[in-house]
Amino acid sequence: MKIEHIAYNVSDPVAIADWYCKNLGFTVVKHIPGPHEVHFLADEDKSMIIEMYHNPPEQVPDYASMDPLILHVAFYSENPDADCKKLEEAGATLVGHTHLDDGSHLAMLRDPWGFSIQLCKRGTPLV
Repeated sequence: MKIEHIAYNVSDPVAIADWYCKNLGFTVVKHIPGPHEVHFLADEDKSMIIEMYHNPPEQVPDYASMDPLILHVAFYSENPDADCKKLEEAGATLVGHTHLDDGSHLAMLRDPWGFSIQLCKRGTPLV
């Protein structure tokens, strides 16, 4: 088996999809307009898909109140410091940096809607 996509219910899928495309290199590969505004976003090499939608509206989690270690999406970054600066200028909020003994540099941020995103430069690649 291979993961096709990961989905999450968000407050404003149109604005969030736009921000992820402009700032994280995603591309909308499918959009289902209507009350749920479903967006399927592919990463830069089209190997992973994130689905964002608004359904049911009353059950959008309060992502901003969650500890980032409960739920986050992690992205490979060649330069977490520079990418953090770019994302902060685009409205993200820095949570913090972690440097591991193996040379890994992990940076945790929140997108402008409070969802946690992590930037990873691994000392030893996971795969």
